[in-house]
Amino acid sequence: MFAYLEGRLESLTPTFAIVDAGGVGYHLNISLTTFEQLQGKPRARLWAHLIVKEDEQTLYGFAGDEERTVFRHLITVAGVGPNTARMLLSSMVPQELRRAIISGNTALLRGAKGIGLKTAERIVIELKDKLAKEGGISAVDHSPRAPHSDEAISALVTLGFPRMGAEKAVGAALAKAPNGSALEDIIKLALKSL
Repeated sequence: MFAYLEGRLESLTPTFAIVDAGGVGYHLNISLTTFEQLQGKPRARLWAHLIVKEDEQTLYGFAGDEERTVFRHLITVAGVGPNTARMLLSSMVPQELRRAIISGNTALLRGAKGIGLKTAERIVIELKDKLAKEGGISAVDHSPRAPHSDEAISALVTLGFPRMGAEKAVGAALAKAPNGSALEDIIKLALKSL
């Protein structure tokens, strides 16, 4: 029904945004990933997904179409509702979540609040092939140095940098770093670009 909503950001919290589009205020539930991308912006374009139940209609908003696509895949998995999918997208960005599912990294999925072993395994089983066929994961994700990327991103986020900036910085650092670079060297290179 809705592809996206664009307008003035009337309100922004870590869990929802209110967008004034054509004089109508739309309440959209958002992930922390979207919240980070919208902070400080007076206007926004949010890709939307409408969930209709017997007693309510709920709009979910996403900073990009890729995040919405991953959300839509997640809610097709038995036992994963919209709030669980939003929690997963709040704990990691869409590409990181795709990578975890495709590689079968249930430990990373279980790091999200409310995700147990069985749910993580179900997500991997049901979505691994679908997401792999879609592609969309950058070349950096397939490099032999990729295991360091998750650790480096986590370290930068722990230091207080926003996740999106940390991912870009680590991606750039991995492109510059020689093969076999230590995790510390990758973090140092990433810090130089932040």
